[in-house]
Amino acid sequence: MSGTMQFDLVSPERSLASGQASSILIPGADGDMVAMPDHAPVVTGLRPGIVAAELDGGVQEYVVTGGFAQITMEGATVLADEALPKADATSEFLDARIAAAKESHDGSAGANADEAAKRVADLEALKGML
Repeated sequence: MSGTMQFDLVSPERSLASGQASSILIPGADGDMVAMPDHAPVVTGLRPGIVAAELDGGVQEYVVTGGFAQITMEGATVLADEALPKADATSEFLDARIAAAKESHDGSAGANADEAAKRVADLEALKGML
């Protein structure tokens, strides 16, 4: 496949994806971004969302709960806190993460409370997308 870049999605438990992609949608902390071959180098935090990679066999989608992405001209590596194929993401999976985020929010103050509230909102928005 010409005009592709290396794509790797890794969580602490396992490697979920590795292959040549023509584009990769990444839920960056400051908004969604699309990585394509020859992309300017960047490192970004991830918010809860969906990573979608356009591979030779079609689009593969994965749910991530946070982490980091490193994008270079040759590839993109997504290091997710937690990740799973979108088809495997259940309401129970997200409900557990939302409950944990709400508990963290309830015990937070100041800037930490704002970050915790954003995480709750991002997780609830992600649940609405599934």
